[in-house]
Amino acid sequence: MTATQTPGPVPVSRAAEASPRARLPHLAAYGSGSLGMGVWVTVPGLLLLYFLTNTLGVSPLVAGLVLLLPKVLDAVVHPTFGTWSDRQARRHGHRRGMMRLGLLLAVAMGAMFAVPSGLTGLSAALWVGFFYIVGNLLFAAFQVPYLTAPSDLKVGYHERTRVFMVRMVMLTVGLLAAGVAAPALVADHERGSYVRMALLLGVVMVVSGVVAIRGVRRLTETCGFRSPDAEAHSTRADLALAWQDRDFRLLVLSYLFTGATTHLVLAAVPFYAEYVLGSSGLTAVLMGAFLGPAVFASPIWLRVSRRIGKQRGLLLSQLMFIVGTAALLAGDQLGVAISVAVVVVLGVAFAGLQLFAFSMVPDAVAAAEQRGSSRAGAYTGVWTATEAVGTAIGPYVYSAMLAIGGFAAAVDGDSVAQPDSALSAVLIGFTAVPAVLMTIALLIQRRCRLDRSAPLT
Repeated sequence: MTATQTPGPVPVSRAAEASPRARLPHLAAYGSGSLGMGVWVTVPGLLLLYFLTNTLGVSPLVAGLVLLLPKVLDAVVHPTFGTWSDRQARRHGHRRGMMRLGLLLAVAMGAMFAVPSGLTGLSAALWVGFFYIVGNLLFAAFQVPYLTAPSDLKVGYHERTRVFMVRMVMLTVGLLAAGVAAPALVADHERGSYVRMALLLGVVMVVSGVVAIRGVRRLTETCGFRSPDAEAHSTRADLALAWQDRDFRLLVLSYLFTGATTHLVLAAVPFYAEYVLGSSGLTAVLMGAFLGPAVFASPIWLRVSRRIGKQRGLLLSQLMFIVGTAALLAGDQLGVAISVAVVVVLGVAFAGLQLFAFSMVPDAVAAAEQRGSSRAGAYTGVWTATEAVGTAIGPYVYSAMLAIGGFAAAVDGDSVAQPDSALSAVLIGFTAVPAVLMTIALLIQRRCRLDRSAPLT
């Protein structure tokens, strides 16, 4: 088998499959943490660019930098948090202390949208950018140990996918609820509406986080805990170890482009709805079409994984996303109904992209453990840093497209006439650009051979 060939389904014995399945009774509680994570991923990703350009009067280029720079900081913070998480696990036998700190994320989100009435333009951008940085730090404190939990469990190849399937379904519920509710709550584009929306969804974040912390504790107590290496390591050493892992490196690079693509689409939805389909009210419809299918698609993708393996499932998801975004290039000629149907296909692909990519991370950790190294927190830190950078690159690329097209910013939702070049940028940025980025992700992922080396237990 060559480096570019994809492996067949990974065999697994009945004993290896049945035992872990019986020992996973707390997945729902664990997965609830993804509700709050979904809120944080969705609200800034969906509304922050639009909030800056159409309510605060920030130019698209500056708004893009506000979204990008805090995420660049995450590239440094997340690996460091991963190393700290491993140290905490060695010292206390769990990672929950950092997760408790992350519960303060709700406060940061409220402050991020509570921009004083006298601030517009650059000063408003600085306010939002500061609290976006604070929020990202708190999000990392929760996310890194939370996503490391599946790697800590003493379960097998397919059960790791099952853990992430439950997490993906709950994440989708959070994404969907926030993606539909948030635009509806700020339909008038007034500042006060944004504040009320942030406070309301912040309560959801806190409650789901508390339940998740309890779920992580009970899940690790039931399944057993894979402790990191006894010897402490520096962040630099952990980064070097993770980067030297060829298959993990390819998985990370592929997901960098995948994450950039999906979050570009997320940030572009309000613009596509208003300037291509002709109604800002369709934002909630498109978000529902994009995220709703993942609720039922994730269990289907789990079955696909059992039949053909995670690698082939991931490549199939990427191909579906490429075809879907390319099809939307026809713009308003498709009509609303067909456009929504295509977005549903993108949503099904999105579920596979998330499930397969994330569930392959603990596979990489397990493969590394077989080679004599166990640093789950380090691997997760690198992964979440990559995710953070991707979530920033996507909206920044789209904001750059708007700036090139001459998109005109507005204050408090005022209607501003846009030139034809800006309308073309809105469409191309939502269709052709994501198709190209996802194609790059697919070409990188084809070289990954993790399914061949991932242990079953």
